[in-house]
Amino acid sequence: MENHTIYYDMIIRLTSAISHCKDPEEVALVTAESVKTAFAAKGCSIFLVDRATSELGLVASFGLSSDYLNKGPIHFMQTIREAKDAVPIAIYDVMDDPRIEYPQEAKKEGISSLLGVPIISHDKIIGALRIYTEKPWEFSVNDIAMAQAVALICGMAMDMCRMYKGYKTSIEILKNMRGKDTFGSKKWTPHEGVPKSVDGSICDY
Repeated sequence: MENHTIYYDMIIRLTSAISHCKDPEEVALVTAESVKTAFAAKGCSIFLVDRATSELGLVASFGLSSDYLNKGPIHFMQTIREAKDAVPIAIYDVMDDPRIEYPQEAKKEGISSLLGVPIISHDKIIGALRIYTEKPWEFSVNDIAMAQAVALICGMAMDMCRMYKGYKTSIEILKNMRGKDTFGSKKWTPHEGVPKSVDGSICDY
C-alpha cells in the first residue's frame, strides 16, 4: 500500500461521505466500508469503548461474517491494547500472537494479519478501528499513518453527529416549552431553556 494516490482518494471520498451523515453508527459503517475497500482488506470493524464493562462494543463492520463478529466479548484492557494505550498495533500472524483473544475463530474466518488503531476525539480514546487481511501483511508506516488519520476523522465525525442530535433534541424541547405559536414570534437564544440532561458528547462515555 505505497500508492499515495489511493490514500488521498480514500480521504476525499470518506470525508465527503461522512459529511452527509447524521448518525454516529452511519459514520462508522461508511468508515469501515471505505477502509476495507481502500486497503483491499478482508474486512474492517469499528468499536467503541464501554467504560462500564471494559469491553470494546462493535458499532459497525464490513466484510466479516456474523459468526466471527459474534464470537464473544472483546476485553480491550487485556488483549490488543490500541484502545487503551493510544498506540497502533500491527499483528503479522494472528495464530502466533498471545494478544489475539480468539485465534481459532480468526483462522476459521480466514484472517492472517490485523492492524488496530485507536479512535480518539478531544484527546480521549473512545474506541478502535481494526483492519483484517486474508494474506500475511507487513503493514507499512504509510499504512499505519493512514489508518490513524481515518480513525481520527471517524472519531471527530461521530462526536459531531452526537452533538448535532443533541442540538436537535434541545430545539424540540425548547419548542415544546414555549409552544409552537409563540416560538417564531419571540426572541430567543440557542441555549435558553436547554436542560442539563441533554445527550452530551460521545467523549463523555
